[in-house]
Amino acid sequence: MTHVAHPYVQRIGVNRDWKSRWFTTDPKKFREYLRTDAVIRQFLAKKLKGMSVDTVEIERNQKEIRIIIKTARPGLVIGRSGEGATKLKKEIDMLLRSSKVTDKPEIKLDVEEIRSPESSANIVGQMIAEGLEKRLTFRRVMKQTIEKVMANRDVEGVRLTLSGRLGGADMARREELKKGRIPLQTLRADIDFARVTARLPYGAIGIKVWIYRGQVFADRKSGQTETAPRIARVASK
Repeated sequence: MTHVAHPYVQRIGVNRDWKSRWFTTDPKKFREYLRTDAVIRQFLAKKLKGMSVDTVEIERNQKEIRIIIKTARPGLVIGRSGEGATKLKKEIDMLLRSSKVTDKPEIKLDVEEIRSPESSANIVGQMIAEGLEKRLTFRRVMKQTIEKVMANRDVEGVRLTLSGRLGGADMARREELKKGRIPLQTLRADIDFARVTARLPYGAIGIKVWIYRGQVFADRKSGQTETAPRIARVASK
């Protein structure tokens, strides 16, 4: 029986990096760091819902925690003159204090803008979920989303899968739509993958998105890899 592996996990160390990066000399801190990261991600997922957040990366050492929020709408996260980012930073600090964390690290919050949101699987999945929650037909949402994603010059292939009680049917089923190439077995292929859930009155609909953004090759002179997503630093608090 075959097992399908997550496209992100297969490419760690090839063209992907860990979403949590810790720098510590004490291996006993692993349990606490893991629990703290899970609490922060769960809080930000609820707090920043609807703000087109792609990923949340966490870097930490013994003295500070740096949280990097990559979003297509940085203005909603930062707020007027940085009020939103300051408030979010205080809420994370209070959350860590209430979760009985032994260390009291300094929190730094960075917000980065994603210039091409159509090439992000997580943001595309959120767009589909918003369309379904507005009671639009799922076939129309899938076709419009695929056309919008393929119009981006960085994207070479996209695949969408919806599963659940589509259209309010009594029996759950699965619908899939694909355009372009999705080479899952090529490790140098830059494939972004995301799972998103749409909450509807008659049940939840699972959304899976695969986006192929071309192949990543190492630069022989610098030893670095060329990545497809275009991200710009917006604010650092």
